[in-house]
Amino acid sequence: MSGHSKWATIKHKKAATDAKRGKIFTRLIKEIAIAARAGGGDVESNPRLRTAVLAAKAENMPSDNIKRAIQRGTGELPGAIYEEFSLEGYGPGGVAVLMDITTDNRNRTVSEIRHMMSKNHGNMGEAGCVAWMFKKSGSISVAKSAAAEDDLLAIALEAGADDMRDDGSSWEVLTAPDAFEAVVNALKSHKIEPENAEVAMIPQNYIKLAGKDAEQMVKLLDAIDESEDITHVYSNFDMDEEQLATA
Repeated sequence: MSGHSKWATIKHKKAATDAKRGKIFTRLIKEIAIAARAGGGDVESNPRLRTAVLAAKAENMPSDNIKRAIQRGTGELPGAIYEEFSLEGYGPGGVAVLMDITTDNRNRTVSEIRHMMSKNHGNMGEAGCVAWMFKKSGSISVAKSAAAEDDLLAIALEAGADDMRDDGSSWEVLTAPDAFEAVVNALKSHKIEPENAEVAMIPQNYIKLAGKDAEQMVKLLDAIDESEDITHVYSNFDMDEEQLATA
């Protein structure tokens, strides 16, 4: 749902945005249903479904909700038929915005997102205009208080991680998509609990905004976060910690 950028860290620190449990549940239910439709309802044999169910459990979604979402996906229960696609565009300061969409009404959703982007100083782009700026990777965020840098790096690399970098108050461990689950499990086996873990589109470079551009970009991403149809948003937006405190 959150998607990866420095915005993942920003949203984590902006605690007020985490109160939208209803919208979070809606997005997760859609992802579970789609995963079950695409690969079957067996969590053990369907990696995408397993990831979606783990995300739902992390948000304390009741087991009955998860079960019903799987059954809607497999056709055991009636439910909406969802379509998946991506939209791309730019925010203030030329920041790249890549959105994954899940909806049962494509025309309505595209119209709503186009209006939202325009209203918040962004604009839609053609397919492929910003996707090339991102690479699909596993991203695992670990609080610096949870593990020493050298220990974390050694565990992650031994489990198959590609790299680790400083992300302010946390370490970010990067993996190839097929190594993601093994690295997460290795960290947990050493009692290191990630703050956030997902396979996401990682920006190759960041654009740091300040002043009005940064404020407008935060408002745009807040608006995007309000949409139940946008399941993930990826951006190469960055901002100073000092300005974050007042955003």
